[in-house]
Amino acid sequence: MEHGDRWLTLPVMLHSSRADTCTLTPEQCAYRSGYWRYWYQADLVYGLSTTYFFLAAIGVCLIGFWLLKLAPASLWGQAWWQKLVGLFRFASYRRYELKALRWQTPSIAVLFLLGSGAVFFFAMTLGPKPYYWQNTRTLSYGNSPPIATRTGWMALACTPFLLILGTKANMIASLTGVSHERLIVFHNWVAWAMLVLALIHTFPFIVHHIWKGDMVMQWNTGLVYWSGIAALIPQAYLTFMSLPYIRNAYYEFFKATHYIAAIAFLFFFFLHCEYRLTSWDYFIAAGALYAASWLYSQIRTFLKHGISLRATIVPVSDHALKVTIPISNLTWQPGEHVFLRFLTLGAHALTAHPFTICSSPNAPSPADGGKESSSSSALVFYVQPRGGISARLASMAAKRPGVSVPVLIDGPYGGVRTRPLHAYDRGLVVACGAGAGFSLPFVMNWLLDVARRSPGCGDGESGRRMRVVVSTRDARIVEWYETALVEFLEANRLPLTLDGVEILVYLTSGAGPGLQSSGQDSEQSEEKHVSVAERSAPAAAKLPFKIFEGRPDISAAVRDATLESGVSVGIAVCGPAGVLKAAQDEAAAAQLRILGSKIGSKEVYLHSECFSW
Repeated sequence: MEHGDRWLTLPVMLHSSRADTCTLTPEQCAYRSGYWRYWYQADLVYGLSTTYFFLAAIGVCLIGFWLLKLAPASLWGQAWWQKLVGLFRFASYRRYELKALRWQTPSIAVLFLLGSGAVFFFAMTLGPKPYYWQNTRTLSYGNSPPIATRTGWMALACTPFLLILGTKANMIASLTGVSHERLIVFHNWVAWAMLVLALIHTFPFIVHHIWKGDMVMQWNTGLVYWSGIAALIPQAYLTFMSLPYIRNAYYEFFKATHYIAAIAFLFFFFLHCEYRLTSWDYFIAAGALYAASWLYSQIRTFLKHGISLRATIVPVSDHALKVTIPISNLTWQPGEHVFLRFLTLGAHALTAHPFTICSSPNAPSPADGGKESSSSSALVFYVQPRGGISARLASMAAKRPGVSVPVLIDGPYGGVRTRPLHAYDRGLVVACGAGAGFSLPFVMNWLLDVARRSPGCGDGESGRRMRVVVSTRDARIVEWYETALVEFLEANRLPLTLDGVEILVYLTSGAGPGLQSSGQDSEQSEEKHVSVAERSAPAAAKLPFKIFEGRPDISAAVRDATLESGVSVGIAVCGPAGVLKAAQDEAAAAQLRILGSKIGSKEVYLHSECFSW
């Protein structure tokens, strides 16, 4: 196939021909057409192998998720099943901190998947020989170095998965139960794999044509070389800009240029492939998957939720805004979030921003025998004003408290994807900083489940208990937190009581931005608790809150919850990275106790979401 045009070679086809003519000796032709070396079959050998690897990894996660989701209650009572689940949960929770690099590793499970990918790509790149054809001035096996050919096909086969892993509504999330914000980790690492493969693909061609003496001619007369470099530049930009310390420092700029660079990369990459063999099939697959994801989210936004929704914004304290969106055709679960697009915020109206839902949907009222309660459902969000869109919302609410603005909704996404927290014997919810409102729907669902299971008696009598630990600088949190719970209880005609639910509020103003995390010994734990001073709740409080000044010991809270024998424990944590690390370490330690048949809970589940202070 000759490539002498600056643009696509005519006639343009979907697939180029596999017809091959070999003018070498029979032995040389046989060597040239070896399984790992043959250019005309490289798409099938390397491209499809890469696709199968990704599908196998997705398949493993899919099987694990659905086994957990569909396992009958009788199976959860078996010790061998509890140990098997504990093993996989340990791998999912345990992380390591490399203090010298100031870096926290992903979980063991994620490291295993990433390591498997690294082994696969290194083996497929460096395993087959030769790396370069043994060409001479009179003998030529071809102009595509074998190592460049195979890395090019592997990079191309990554493209559909790269795109779908970066979307909100995608099939991988639906099949595996891994929400889109967690799949971003794999989106980033697939991008790095593609960049490394692209570089290994590029340089052998440069070396080969410099050896031949026609590098300048190839650049000036052909599509392949200039389009490859044109694709490589935005690809490198996207990959390096996604490094956390760069992205966080220039987030608004990266967000504004991300899609432009991605379109440029895909456009030039498409030209670069120039319908060789089945190369364009991967772009068709990528486009179909991305379009399906985009259309699904747009259909939900405009057809299901509609364009007539309005958000009411009210400041509830100096540190929090309450955003309320009445809605009648949406259900959601605790821990889920939606993307909101406020249509009157200028440039911010062009992008949607994620907000964790801090309310529970309208549900059949246990007090009315299962009849629908009279109040309409409402999405409620408690937002901590900082910069960008939250600062604009705070400014609007300060000028006009109760201001109503048109809004579009995309979601919900995320949340607890297996059993709900109220299905466990014990519940622990930890919510810190900007994520304080995250705990509210868990408490609401727990109280509602208690009323359904045992009408007329509190959960203290049934033995099921929940502890909620809220840590914030907002001194008025008790007011708006209690108001939210009281309104929920009254709407569902439930008694104004929190039997079986204990809410601990830690006010950290003046205590600094850190957190307590023991993880050492009981003596240290006790010393840390001494520095936390309890104070009385406001006189007008309708619900019993325990209020402390200081920082909670997250490690001790999780450890205490998981040391009770013979019970199942569901934990939900939302906070900064340090809080998540403390909770994950203790949850992982609990899995080791389960594996070792030691004293402690028979099952421990952890759901975590990252929020900054």
